[in-house]
Amino acid sequence: MEHKIWKEYHMPTKLHKHHHANMKIQKGAADKPFLYATLALFVVGFMILLSASMTISYKNYGSITYYAVHQFLFGGIIGISALFVCQLIPYRYWKHLALQLVIVSFILLALIFIPQLSYIAGGARRWFKLGPINFQPSEILKFGFIIYLASWLDARRKEIRSISYGVIPFVLMISIIGIFLMMQPDFGTFSLILGTAGIMYFLSGGKKSQMGGMLAFGSVALYFLIQLAPYRLTRLLVFLNPTHDIKGFGYQINQASIAIGSGGFWGLGFGSSLQKYNYLPEPMTDSIFAIFAEEMGFIGASALALFFIFFFWRALHIAKKAPDIFGQLLAAGLAISIMTQAFINMAAISGVLPLTGITLPFVSYGSTSLIITMCMAGIILNISKHKS
Repeated sequence: MEHKIWKEYHMPTKLHKHHHANMKIQKGAADKPFLYATLALFVVGFMILLSASMTISYKNYGSITYYAVHQFLFGGIIGISALFVCQLIPYRYWKHLALQLVIVSFILLALIFIPQLSYIAGGARRWFKLGPINFQPSEILKFGFIIYLASWLDARRKEIRSISYGVIPFVLMISIIGIFLMMQPDFGTFSLILGTAGIMYFLSGGKKSQMGGMLAFGSVALYFLIQLAPYRLTRLLVFLNPTHDIKGFGYQINQASIAIGSGGFWGLGFGSSLQKYNYLPEPMTDSIFAIFAEEMGFIGASALALFFIFFFWRALHIAKKAPDIFGQLLAAGLAISIMTQAFINMAAISGVLPLTGITLPFVSYGSTSLIITMCMAGIILNISKHKS
């Protein structure tokens, strides 16, 4: 029997509770299609990174495999371990860690402004540097907040439509996160958290009118953010007119368009990209999808997108079968976060959305992101073992 939260979002939340009170919970094996999709994205992502990073690896370290090896050692091995450890941990246990994860995340975000502990890249201070290891606290915040929000929405399901106990506390939480992230600045991660949280709130029973009000509030906030940092307006103008500032803010999207166009239907072949030779900025992070499309063409880019769609569809299937609201919201929230991030990255570098600096899950270079993504997948796998 499917839970009402997936059929009628406006249904009173007390019906959800009654529905689960008479439900027998079954435990079984983890969802194999989802596991295979996760491992496939991990392997394919590593191969894409290996090709995309060859030139910059050789330029910086004299080895074409430096960044790929680094990603495997500090992200891949730990990430695979995290996947299988998290799928063993009962998902309800994360409820008890949610608040602690968020608090630790905020502490790390505050410490990142100490110059001795962090460094600036691309005009933003987002990374800690501990010897050979760099990590991004906002990734931990993204992970912890989804868990906390699922727990919070579950606990307040009777008051979720209340202005005083539902809407205002929700907006305050998002605003606090926004302040911390925009100080870095990290508009991309904030947009991702905002979108994920909004959908989770709606799935938990939020009114459409409330969502409309929040959207209006967000639009006003976006206007002021643009006023505070005019370069965001320039990015928007470049999105509307790619020929605007073609040697400045428009350079990356124009080079990405050349890369994708050069790939045609079948692509130039694995490892044969020309744009990664110091033409396209950020070839192994923000722009990696354009490099892949150049090498593997429309058919390869479409196949990768379908991998993500299957991953997302299977995760939502797991969420629908979860035995309680917390499990449903947790699985859905984690899946929505990963899929939204993938969509924004692929759409932005293809010119469908403005560039945000968001990386491609499983694929882009970045150990923290890969480990956190594998943790998310592991939690979804554990939820798949518990069926209603």
